[in-house]
Amino acid sequence: MTRSVSPSAVAGRVVAPPSKSAMQRAVACAAMARGVSVIRNPSPCADSIAACRVAEALGASVERRDDRVMVRGGLSAAGRASPVVASCGESGLCLRMFSAIAALLPVDVELRAEGSLASRSVAMVADALEALGARCSTSGGLPPVRLRGPLRPGRVRVDGSVSSQFVTGLVMALPMAGGESTVSVERLASGGYVELTMEVMRAFGAEAWRDGADIRVAGTPYRAADYEVEGDWSGAAFMLVAGAVAGRGALEVVGLNPGSSQPDRAVVAALEAAGAVVEGVPGGYRVGGSDLRGFDFDATDCPDLFPPLVALASRCRGTTRLAGASRLRGKESDRAAALSEEFGGLGLDIRVDGDEMTVVGPGPTGPGGGRPLEGAVSSRGDHRIAMAAAVAALAGSGPVAIGGAECVSKSWPGFFDALDSIRA
Repeated sequence: MTRSVSPSAVAGRVVAPPSKSAMQRAVACAAMARGVSVIRNPSPCADSIAACRVAEALGASVERRDDRVMVRGGLSAAGRASPVVASCGESGLCLRMFSAIAALLPVDVELRAEGSLASRSVAMVADALEALGARCSTSGGLPPVRLRGPLRPGRVRVDGSVSSQFVTGLVMALPMAGGESTVSVERLASGGYVELTMEVMRAFGAEAWRDGADIRVAGTPYRAADYEVEGDWSGAAFMLVAGAVAGRGALEVVGLNPGSSQPDRAVVAALEAAGAVVEGVPGGYRVGGSDLRGFDFDATDCPDLFPPLVALASRCRGTTRLAGASRLRGKESDRAAALSEEFGGLGLDIRVDGDEMTVVGPGPTGPGGGRPLEGAVSSRGDHRIAMAAAVAALAGSGPVAIGGAECVSKSWPGFFDALDSIRA
């Protein structure tokens, strides 16, 4: 599907989508808990649906409704075909998280991947799981992941430099292993997501806490809970940037927790560094346009912010420097290449040198403005590339046609509806 977005001012109010990061963690915790859990404000995106599907394959019962998801927990492969086979869709978190959780079961489990996830690394899962007694194999470091438990409690070392997602899964699984455990994490990336993991665990009765570079996990089982999913800062970042680059007056983005552990709440600091007008409102922020300027920002711990920050930089006068580009290689696309090539095709000067991405912005279009920003891009099957192109188009000089725009369903199926609702 191709969507065309034309230049337009934005104003009004938009509600952030539910966090798929919190949603998937809540589904996993509920699947391990005895009893029925209720997950409110659920995310309806493809990644969240994948988590529900895998939870069911591992023995939980999941009932999805518009306003809530009910999960009857209790992992079991009794009465199921062997091996138990489940697809994680294109969700990296789902695959890496449930690799550890599936290893609790003393049966053969195969977790499969679809689309771009089939070429993303899961090499980090095998050594740690085998050190704790499970069997695990991959296809040369790529999906599918084949497992057989049971996982035992203990002490294990994990390299967290590529992704924190497997750390999340391991920490979530270990309360069910029958004793206390310690996960020693080397070079943890995106540590805020591990903090989010532990917050969700506590909501379901389990305990884990940081002790320097170690994460200690109590052998306390999960219990059913009534849990409300918070708003998604990763999705909200695009709307906040829209308010900065195309705001007529101001745009409010609500449904957010300003104190969230989600690393992408750092978008507020980036907007302020670019000179946007940012004000707190109940449950969110109001953002208005201003004379935006190039800025320096370290996105190492929040690499999902690169696409919206490139959209922001596309309307800033001067040069923007974004650190952390090396973390973009293993996403839904090679985001470093996708951003530089697709936005370059729209007329933006964007380069990647090692760990740094540099964007030379033309500044606002119109009288006295700089180079145009219009044309056609391919999403490359990456939801964040599609959303970034749509937001940048709001302040462009002509329509931007986005090929493969349906990929936004991975994280925010209602993205284009929300965007239409705030366009003048």
